[in-house]
Amino acid sequence: MKRNRYYLLVLSIVFGLFSCKNESKNDLALNSKNSTENSSIESKVEALLKKMTLEEKVGQMNQYTGFWDVTGPTPKEGNQALKYEHLKKGLVGSMINVTGSKNVRAVQKIAVEESRLGIPLIIGFDVIHGFKTLSPIPLAESASWDMDAIELSAKVAAKEAAASGINWTFAPMVDVSRDARWGRVMEGAGEDAYLGSKIATARVHGFQGADLSSKETIAACAKHFAAYGFAESGKDYNTVDIGTSTLYNVIFPPFIAAKNAGVRTFMNSFNEINGIPATGSAFLQREILKKQWGFDGFIVSDWGSINEMVAHRQAKNGKEAAEIAANAGSDMDMESHLYVSELVNLVNEGKVKESVIDDAVRRILRVKFELGLFENPYKYCDETYEKDVVGSKEINEAVLDVAKKSIVLLKNENNVLPLKKEGQKIALIGALADDKTSPLGNWRIGAEDGTAVSVLEGMQKYKGNTLFFEKGAEFVSGETVFAKELNINVSDKSEFSKATAIAKKVDVVVMVLGEHGYQSGEGRSRSSLGLPGVQQELLEAVYKANSNIVLVLNNGRPLAVTWADEHIPAIVEAWQLGTQSGNAIAQVLYGDYNPSGKLPMTFPRSVGQVPIYYNVKSTGRPNMPAPGEVFWSHYSDITNKPLYPFGYGLSYTTFSYTDINVKNVKDNSFEISVTLTNTGNVTGKEVAQLYLKDDYASVTRPVKELKGFELVKLNPNESKTITFLLTENELGFYNNQGDFIVESGDFTVFVGGDSEAELTTKFELK
Repeated sequence: MKRNRYYLLVLSIVFGLFSCKNESKNDLALNSKNSTENSSIESKVEALLKKMTLEEKVGQMNQYTGFWDVTGPTPKEGNQALKYEHLKKGLVGSMINVTGSKNVRAVQKIAVEESRLGIPLIIGFDVIHGFKTLSPIPLAESASWDMDAIELSAKVAAKEAAASGINWTFAPMVDVSRDARWGRVMEGAGEDAYLGSKIATARVHGFQGADLSSKETIAACAKHFAAYGFAESGKDYNTVDIGTSTLYNVIFPPFIAAKNAGVRTFMNSFNEINGIPATGSAFLQREILKKQWGFDGFIVSDWGSINEMVAHRQAKNGKEAAEIAANAGSDMDMESHLYVSELVNLVNEGKVKESVIDDAVRRILRVKFELGLFENPYKYCDETYEKDVVGSKEINEAVLDVAKKSIVLLKNENNVLPLKKEGQKIALIGALADDKTSPLGNWRIGAEDGTAVSVLEGMQKYKGNTLFFEKGAEFVSGETVFAKELNINVSDKSEFSKATAIAKKVDVVVMVLGEHGYQSGEGRSRSSLGLPGVQQELLEAVYKANSNIVLVLNNGRPLAVTWADEHIPAIVEAWQLGTQSGNAIAQVLYGDYNPSGKLPMTFPRSVGQVPIYYNVKSTGRPNMPAPGEVFWSHYSDITNKPLYPFGYGLSYTTFSYTDINVKNVKDNSFEISVTLTNTGNVTGKEVAQLYLKDDYASVTRPVKELKGFELVKLNPNESKTITFLLTENELGFYNNQGDFIVESGDFTVFVGGDSEAELTTKFELK
């Protein structure tokens, strides 16, 4: 079918023209001020660059992790001594994993006061979902669909980290992923590019604020560029092999959003794409990011990823790897030690142009000037301020707020929840229920073990019921060390009898089951998605004793809990919620907070469905042609439908969607309006979601795509008209040449409370 189509200008140009057209005098004045400041920074960068030797330039491209106790004696020999000498000679541009204002001041003092030019260090750290006081893991935060809460979470994380000497975080991770086996889904925003783009913007704004030079903000880093979330078989660091359409329409949009939000750094990814390791991909780093998107910050490699190009077999040795990475546009070397050892010789041999080095160093210096490090290298090193900020009431209140908003109610038959506040006997069962470390989740290397509020502690604050606790079974034996595999209990059921005995004596059982916080994250891929160890057997044993169960899931990825869905009356997805975990869960269980979370990833019925996601292509044989026929796209042993779809989540109240209307407004835009009504008995919040289907296109499009959502709070019997605006930005897509296009034709709209929304209408774009 032939269709008319027209090409849009590059999105950034469109946005630029639109913003210029609508600028107020104050906006113009602010932009003029920013332009003046940027001009001043550029002149300072150029002046400093002219003073630098080639060795000092390369030094700015070199990043080391913390390598000695900076408050103790200086290293005298070996690799540590060499790094120390590099620091004094100005051959280190950044350090990571140095925390605490006292320690940061010590290393900064060496760089600033002992090196020839006194160029300050940029201090990086993995502030993924908080520093010492932790918010929910990013996937859980994404379930809130609340951009204000997510931005606030990043803001307080930045404030606490900055008070501890840090001025750069390796977040947000904006990788889209459709595979729950991949451990790093816990670190991202889930499976959808549209939702992921909104969250990327919120988190960049939260970390960086309106003023990057403020001592309460830190530079953000969009990672991993690109396609890391599509690792084959969900196995971390694995090969990625995808088509151009997926690259442009699924993977790139959150990165574009982060860039447009002003993110100052990018991190490249471990994986290869189209046969080229991302660290050595000039297409990704120079052509797309720096040229087409106009990114003027800098790109840092992932840990050792430059040297890993040798293992990829793109480079025969470290020297060649350094040559490929530098020429491809990777500006800073994280812990491969290859730039500092090889780049000077590569320039002298003519294999890397000095202009390539200059471009990288300009970018790094630019961000340092923007952070205000040249004005005051010790601005992040105030020990008194650090004590006042870290763990403050303000930060704890913020992380508790987002923790409650992140909880998703998956099932609630017979209104088991909320729990009555008095007159009941309640059994709390599960080793995770009194665990104060696992709820912190992964990527919390600045936090201390045992600092989370446990579910047991949270529920003990409610005094009206009689609460009994039994583990039922140990979950993990041995130390829960970040870099080691966990020793999961797969055989010891000796304490089952205690759990079943107490279950028989109570009115309701609350079971806290799931994954340990270190079972997801980097390097934590899983081949199964059920409850680990003996937990499924424990659940079934307790069910036989008392079927009135509330299952609280603690996990860092979607789980296949089909048996529980078929048998357990109430299921709460509580993720790993950070420092205030137990308080948040208890407040939801007892109804002091009405859950409003929605799933950012599809939950499968079986691991065999993975990767599973809502915005699929229809394929040539999407439906059974006749009863009993086999030749169509399906499984022979399980339905195609997920256990819980993307966008799904219940409430203690109910909502209805009615009266959908479409109105064509100017500039090829359409308004879609619906009436949302709270049909239940309590006040609640609903995430109204709009999905769009391009009925026919020159490049096949998904059966539906999220193109709008609004978080709405309604009192009982209250109604509100929700209006979504669809512009060319929502109606178009990228073709296989990377051009953003909008085509005339028919579109179908779906509105509802999840991706299986059934209220629908159609319109035509001419």
